[in-house]
Amino acid sequence: MTTLAPPPARERGHRAAPPARSDRLRRVFTGAPDDPRWARPVLWAILVLATALYAWNLSSVTGNSFYDAAVYSGTQSWKAFFFGALDAGSFITVDKPPFALWVMGLSARLFGYGTWQLALPMVAVGVGSVALLYRMVKRDFGAVAGSIAALALTLTPITVAINRDTNPDPILVFLMLLGAAALLKAVRTGRLLPLVWSGVAIGFAFNTKMMQAYVVLPAFFVVYLWAARGSLGRRVRNLVVGTVALVVSSAWWMVVVDLIPASSRPYIGGSTDNTVWDLVIGYNGFGRIFGASSSVGSQGNGASFGGEAGLYRLFNSIMGGQISWLIPFALVALVAGLVLRGRAPRTDARRAAVLLWGGWFVLHYLTFALAEGTFHPYYVTAMAPGVAALAGIGAVMLYRAFVEGSAAKWGWVLPSAIAASTVWAVVLLQRVSGSGTLYTVAEVVAGVAGAAAVLGLLLGRFTKRHRLMGFAALAAIVALLAGPAAYSVSAATTASTNGTNPTAGPNTGGGMGGGGGMGGGGERPSGEAPSGEAPGGTANASRSESSTGGGMGGGGTQVSSAMITYLKKHQDGATWLVAVATDQTASSIILESGEPVISMGGWSGSDDAMTLAKLKTLVKAGKLHYIVISDSGQGSSNSEISTWVKKNGTAVSDYSGLYRLDASDVG
Repeated sequence: MTTLAPPPARERGHRAAPPARSDRLRRVFTGAPDDPRWARPVLWAILVLATALYAWNLSSVTGNSFYDAAVYSGTQSWKAFFFGALDAGSFITVDKPPFALWVMGLSARLFGYGTWQLALPMVAVGVGSVALLYRMVKRDFGAVAGSIAALALTLTPITVAINRDTNPDPILVFLMLLGAAALLKAVRTGRLLPLVWSGVAIGFAFNTKMMQAYVVLPAFFVVYLWAARGSLGRRVRNLVVGTVALVVSSAWWMVVVDLIPASSRPYIGGSTDNTVWDLVIGYNGFGRIFGASSSVGSQGNGASFGGEAGLYRLFNSIMGGQISWLIPFALVALVAGLVLRGRAPRTDARRAAVLLWGGWFVLHYLTFALAEGTFHPYYVTAMAPGVAALAGIGAVMLYRAFVEGSAAKWGWVLPSAIAASTVWAVVLLQRVSGSGTLYTVAEVVAGVAGAAAVLGLLLGRFTKRHRLMGFAALAAIVALLAGPAAYSVSAATTASTNGTNPTAGPNTGGGMGGGGGMGGGGERPSGEAPSGEAPGGTANASRSESSTGGGMGGGGTQVSSAMITYLKKHQDGATWLVAVATDQTASSIILESGEPVISMGGWSGSDDAMTLAKLKTLVKAGKLHYIVISDSGQGSSNSEISTWVKKNGTAVSDYSGLYRLDASDVG
């Protein structure tokens, strides 16, 4: 078919003159001269679809209250903004570097703090990732491959769910794609500058989610060393320079923070020694791979969020519907792509692209499947571009081999890949078909379209009817994307998919990883306050009571709206409204009250952010008057604080676990 023919070959050894500015602008809206006429309308349709899915009813998005509170605090204090502090008083940071918070914070400062203002940047980078993937795949494999890849990424269920949330992962994915685009340009041209920009992009991704940004680096290094133009010496030299750019852009923030005296900055949440370096290596590094260890304190093993670690994890009842739909097809596409380009020259751009996307996919798959530390289903959105790119590339390469190849071995590869992926899609939909008509319809559509695709391809090839094979190819796309589309629509129209652990589709069991996730650490304010005003206030007066976490202030102690009203009335000029055990409780109170709140123990309550000496200093200076404690404190410092507060503080009789402290109480 003409629509699946490869793009015109570029003349080797000759670089076309760059188009004029007006010509480049025209191409943005009308497409490159060698694009088919349908390419640009299809791309815009996919981008409109992506925007609709990611932005549908955006004002109802719950978001992750942990990050939402940090963004709000950053709108109140530039110090909190720079450090990524949870509270405007800058007592403790969140457990990630602050780049994603900066992006959301600038949006909130520009448009005012509110639901859609925080979610807007995530929608923008989500749609941008789709457009960028299309451009990258189309560059080497044509508009058909680019369109399939873009559509597959758009309809990846977990990607839809996370792009409607305020977790940092959409920004991470976009920056990694920018790095990949620059790397492929460096491979094609042999020039140094694109490689430097690739390192810078991954460095900013590191400052979004630390070590997760580095998962793709082995593939980047191998692809550049193997396929880039120029001598080996030049490639090594360029790679060294690019690595320097990567290190500088990755480390600048952590170096600055660790150089600032601990007394002049917030405690680094998630660390065991109040340094960013420990956070990188421990909690956000090896702790994620190997589980709880001395470097991660008592964070525990979070594997239950996505099921037990193992090669099958991404196919289980929790993860399968989130990401696995196209994995069988992607695996076949990767192997076939490497075989089909096996005899190409070392600098072959198409093989380099297959290696890059294959490495992206395999490295992420192994990392997520085998990780024994804290693992949330939405992490795998970082793998989605690799799967989607391989789906687009494989569809075109396998189709061409199927139509044009004279060897009998290619006559069964494409139909078999479609059949295997269709069967797996039906299995996934069988798990949930009783959850609603949408999934039953998707199951029928996938099964019928898959059967039609396989039979049409085989019959068309046998009878030499290319038009029949073309319709069968379209049926294959429908079969492979019907299931993901159903899950994606569910993610876009169900508010409960957002929060601390966003997922798409119905609840399929498996602990806290089912559809809808765990929800946020506290309810998101229903009102949207302009910048500088409290995000909650009277709009949250009816908020239900939220239990604090374990440790200091844990053990079922209730922090109610009535208590928050009391605390604001009796704050008496203190910097912090109250001190509580964990980030979840603190963020909920921050969002309701609009006041700084101390999280003494970080996310899980195990951080040593608050010591008795520090507490006495804050109380004596009049910066803190209230603290919530309970009898279930964990750790020596928590126990010491609880004992001292109960002995010296004044219990507020109307609210269990709440104590008042004044300078006179400090001996």
